[in-house]
Amino acid sequence: MVENLLGGPAPTHLPEDHADMSARAELDAGVDLRTVAAHHPAASYAWGLLARESLAGRDPVAAYAFARTGYHRGLDSLRRAGWKGHGPIPADHVPNQGFLIALLALADAAEAIGEQEEADRCRSFADDSDPRAREL
Repeated sequence: MVENLLGGPAPTHLPEDHADMSARAELDAGVDLRTVAAHHPAASYAWGLLARESLAGRDPVAAYAFARTGYHRGLDSLRRAGWKGHGPIPADHVPNQGFLIALLALADAAEAIGEQEEADRCRSFADDSDPRAREL
């Protein structure tokens, strides 16, 4: 393990067998996104993509619900992986990406329904987790 010279918590990496990885494999095989979310309800990746799809379809209320589901499922997974509520969540670690996508989709959906404070909080959380998260 690399020593953290900044004194903060070590980065959190979701396990390689996280539900997001199975969801990604099904999506790559051509399975419908809603079916994938039903098969893998713990997969933040599927919920985040559903949120993005709903935002693109101009349904911010559905987007908010999908994103919030992905966000909370991701928080559960992060806590099981040892996350204590703060510290890096690297965006380049593929299993972490679903949570970060759902978090940023929640920011966009919150803003779309007029919840600017929540949108700002979610974007700040993403930036604190990994500034590269917004590139996902």
